[in-house]
Amino acid sequence: MGQVSDLNDSTCSDDVIDPTTCAWPAQEVAAAEAPATAGTDRYMRAAAHAVARAALRELRRGPVGSGAAVAPARPAHTVFAPTSPAWPAAPPVSPGSPAVPVGTSADGAGTYVSPGWISGAPVLLLVGGGHNGADALLAGGLLAHNGCAVTAVLATEHPHPVALEEARSHGVTVYGAGYRSDGELGQDGAEASIAAVEAFIVRGGLVLDGLTGIGATGPLRPDAAALIAPLIAAGAPGRRPLRVIAVDLPSGTGVDDGAVDGPVLAADCTITFTCLKGCLCLPPARHLCGAIEVVPLGLPVPTGRPTARRPVDGALGDYLTRSVPEPSADDHKYTRGVVGLWAGSESYPGAAVLAASGAMRAGAGMVRLAAPRRVEDLVLAARPEVVPTAGRSQALVLGPGVDPADTVRADELREVLRPTLVPVHGSGGSRDAAGARTGEEASDSAAGMVPAGLPTVVDAGALSILTELLAEGLRCTPCHVLTPHAGEAAALLTALAGPETPEEPALRWNRERVEAHPAHAARDICRLSGATVLLKGATTLIAAPHHPLVSVDSGPGWMATAGSGDVLAGVLGAVLAGTAVRWERGTADATAGVETDTATTMLPGSGPVSAPLLDSVLDSVAAGVRLHALAGAYAAAMPQGTGVAGTGGHPIAALDIASALGPARLELDWLHAVPHH
Repeated sequence: MGQVSDLNDSTCSDDVIDPTTCAWPAQEVAAAEAPATAGTDRYMRAAAHAVARAALRELRRGPVGSGAAVAPARPAHTVFAPTSPAWPAAPPVSPGSPAVPVGTSADGAGTYVSPGWISGAPVLLLVGGGHNGADALLAGGLLAHNGCAVTAVLATEHPHPVALEEARSHGVTVYGAGYRSDGELGQDGAEASIAAVEAFIVRGGLVLDGLTGIGATGPLRPDAAALIAPLIAAGAPGRRPLRVIAVDLPSGTGVDDGAVDGPVLAADCTITFTCLKGCLCLPPARHLCGAIEVVPLGLPVPTGRPTARRPVDGALGDYLTRSVPEPSADDHKYTRGVVGLWAGSESYPGAAVLAASGAMRAGAGMVRLAAPRRVEDLVLAARPEVVPTAGRSQALVLGPGVDPADTVRADELREVLRPTLVPVHGSGGSRDAAGARTGEEASDSAAGMVPAGLPTVVDAGALSILTELLAEGLRCTPCHVLTPHAGEAAALLTALAGPETPEEPALRWNRERVEAHPAHAARDICRLSGATVLLKGATTLIAAPHHPLVSVDSGPGWMATAGSGDVLAGVLGAVLAGTAVRWERGTADATAGVETDTATTMLPGSGPVSAPLLDSVLDSVAAGVRLHALAGAYAAAMPQGTGVAGTGGHPIAALDIASALGPARLELDWLHAVPHH
């Protein structure tokens, strides 16, 4: 069976039915599979074989020495293919010609006879009830049959009987309720299980996590949590004497929303079946999944709308190439996209330098800057090509480095932002029963038709100004891209939720709640504002009206540095300006636009436009986020950067990210040019 990427290998956002890229609610997945799986175990056995093959790949890398820092199995954001430059092709493995291991030698730890031909390799099965526990048991039986030393610990009194008996027949040692090894007859089952886990950690090896599946809700039960506690204490992925493969999903994660309400054993790799699940796309659970492989078992997928999708870098390269293509012979600066930048203040003058650098390095034909004189001087010293006058632009970037407390600067920005907004349909504003401002009519108009204007990035200081304007009965369009981090998202949600009522008090948002439930937060901001929302984080979530959430890895942890978001704002401005130019050229009514010298010129046909423009906006934003992430990886000396702990790298500054946008663009161009599978 061929290996399938954990990410999206489709080439456009409206193709959202690829099961290897999209996540559906667990109930819908189970309902779609039920008719095919009833009365047969063929799919369970196919899943077990897929898990066993993944386990053998991990074991052939060699044992992990105690406390050693090792590289992850492969970059989490790349296509898992032997031709990918991100991961070299594995040498052939056969009994007659063992492979040279990627990890440490067999002399360092464990009982491997040869890293290329497994014998005696320690494997620990964490077994719950249901099909995931059965998959782990059957996979463990296959590994034992191939010479591995397999131990199973049960966190249930009702394991799958057929799978358990088959595992025991292949020599799997079983601990747990009602089961004891011959040498542990005097111990309670739970005590023996924990002792077996602790003994495994001393040796090191491979763990198969089959405690829970898509039918579970809430945190792990105490007995299961006790089993994984020593494994969690052993360290993070890449810095512990073991590797972990999660079966379908890391046990204890919120299947649909990615919430983490209790202890979870972080995986180095997750083998999931048929399609992605929400926890494999959405933070914070996404960060516990490691590399993800989707295995198609031949089961049907739900027919409803997916809840989330994750584009692969190849698809994001497609999006970027369409938004900011390589200039042709007849292109000039105005046809490559002009960004109108309102950034910087006396308090934060450097933000304008960073945003302008991000826009220019990302491919904008020109950047127009409106800023105080001191800010202009700093920007021109760093980027003399910037034009310090407002004028016609294809996209606006508002707010980087703008201090809302600077009333003069805030008033200027307010007058630029106001014309880009639209009135709430039917009145100067309305509220729902809970007091929240609505405007669903504006985005729920005719099917496939939505209001749109000049693409506008609303960042940093402009976010608080935006809430004031929304309170006046105005509303964003999906062409507005809001870029809050968790703290700013909490402030937006508090402001947009409206006043509390005795009948239905508002649920208070704060940074901690946003970080615990980012998918919920992004969707709520999108619903309440009407905008496209980019919630920044290690995994960035993009919410747009009537679209699945888009999940994009945001680069290594070294990018958590002052000014990184300002560079991102400039990058987004460049890709959105390019999108607007392409749209102007491609629409039949392009000539209807009137050339003016104002920074708030609307796109041609600024009334209702077809939904493909919004698809293009969404694609462009996702591509901009990934371009920014790859630039950070290159700046930190981590090409193909994974953002996984233990991958190394070095500290960077925000300007380093802007300078590395060129190599990052070449990377995405290369990935666009090769097959995505």
